[in-house]
Amino acid sequence: MNKLEVGYAKVNINPALGIGIYGYYVPRYAKGFLDDLEASALALFCGERKVILLSVDTGAVAAEIAKKISEDIERETGVSKDCVFISATHSHTSPFLRKMDMFDADEEPINVYRAFFCRPVVDAAKLALADRKPARMGYAVGQAPERIAYIRRYKMKDGSTMTCPPINDPGIDYPLGTLDQRVNVLRFDREGAESIVLLNYGLHADTIGGELISADWPGWLRKTVRKTLDGVECMVLIGAQGDVGSTNVHPSGGDMNDTRISFDNEMKSPGMARFVGRALAGTVLQVYDKVHYIDVDSIEALHKEIKIPANIPSAEDLPLAHKYRDLHDAGRDAEIPYEGMELTTVVAEAVRMCNLENGPEYFRFDLMGVRIGSVALVGIPGEPFTEIGVQIKETDGFSVIMPCALVNGDEGYFPVQSAYDEGGYEARSSVFRSGVAETIIQGGREVLKDLL
Repeated sequence: MNKLEVGYAKVNINPALGIGIYGYYVPRYAKGFLDDLEASALALFCGERKVILLSVDTGAVAAEIAKKISEDIERETGVSKDCVFISATHSHTSPFLRKMDMFDADEEPINVYRAFFCRPVVDAAKLALADRKPARMGYAVGQAPERIAYIRRYKMKDGSTMTCPPINDPGIDYPLGTLDQRVNVLRFDREGAESIVLLNYGLHADTIGGELISADWPGWLRKTVRKTLDGVECMVLIGAQGDVGSTNVHPSGGDMNDTRISFDNEMKSPGMARFVGRALAGTVLQVYDKVHYIDVDSIEALHKEIKIPANIPSAEDLPLAHKYRDLHDAGRDAEIPYEGMELTTVVAEAVRMCNLENGPEYFRFDLMGVRIGSVALVGIPGEPFTEIGVQIKETDGFSVIMPCALVNGDEGYFPVQSAYDEGGYEARSSVFRSGVAETIIQGGREVLKDLL
């Protein structure tokens, strides 16, 4: 028998101008707005059990901030902090929520925004809890359209590995990985209130660049769904996307319409965000009327701690790492013998080495599982490669499994074993030793087993 009730709310979380913008190893500061940032909340009820799903337009929510939000929600609403699932959309045109490591910048705007940020997110949860309505849930698995997503790591003809090689580089051989083009869609129909669509898909929200605040393609997706489907709201939970971007390294036809090539060799522009968001909205439209409705007679949430060895540098590597980091901190990137994404890679690797010079030996963090009837979410506090999501999805016992990136923390990239063997930006910058993917996959499967 269906016992599900659902509440929904969204709030604005725009920052003040001048704040540092998330992502890259080049300082950027907000000079204006392309569109609004929002936090949206979905409150799920089944009898006395309550779970809150939050989606926030930011690059990432650091673990300590997620912890504060969860504790504030528990204190102000009575919902257990262990039942709060906070997912960042990973927009690279949103504010930093932590110290701008390496950047010579005034941190005050970040501190001010950080203090502000928690309040509206908690308010969104409270408003969603107050919006409780009887509901039914349906699910569908759609297919993403062509030309919006690409594996961004490539084997080069000289045997090297490169993340985001230059467009039409003759040295490109083949991509190192396989896309998962499945788009998970949940539909919540509520009595006397708007319906809610929740979309889960693995793709970086990094299609714009520049210094204007924007929600990137998740904002365009939400906007398009709201305009196209009367009385329908939309939320985004980013999937496993650590090795997936929106740049076609061999563009043809209209691929370059309304876009440009950024400093790091990627296709970025407001037009790209619009294209990706609208295209994924098309996937929602294709499955929206044909979701499979199921009864939800129980919901559950749980956490599982996992332990990952740190990617500690060798003593031989540290002198060059310190040299590159010092040059970068001094604004002297021209003296580092790389350019484009290769420069970003060696700087990120140098930062990782310097930060881990004195350990720690291990990292510990939580995976979070949520079950809504026969649908499961697995929250991972960082950026897992596509293959991690694919293998977690293969776990038996559920109608749909939704791996979600950047949930309740931002611990960095989680590359698969082959990426460590091949090299490239993600593995070279990751603070985790090889084997992290296998640990997360096993942990995710154990979470799912415990949810059954």
